[in-house]
Amino acid sequence: MSDQNWAVLCHLSALAMFVFPLGNVVGPLVIWLLKKEELPVVEREGKEALNFQITVSLLAAVAGILSFILIGIPLLVLIGIGNLVYIVLASLAANKGLSYTYPFNLRLIK
Repeated sequence: MSDQNWAVLCHLSALAMFVFPLGNVVGPLVIWLLKKEELPVVEREGKEALNFQITVSLLAAVAGILSFILIGIPLLVLIGIGNLVYIVLASLAANKGLSYTYPFNLRLIK
């Protein structure tokens, strides 16, 4: 598998959220941990994907709490749609060999 394919997989692995809870964080984390030493592109893209998915998870947790006052439900929908859109955009950029930077991202892993 090429470096470019691993970079795409870093972003697409976040779709594991549809398989198990917090899969959006675990997917990029596993790929990043497995390949970061041997592939610089995975070091960069994996970290970017992981930081974004952590950010999304924190936003979803806050929106989940706000669901008790009903504002959280539309926020959860917007977060989910935005997450999917950015996963696709990042995957397409990585497929072209470009580095993708998410528009909002907590840089927790440096």
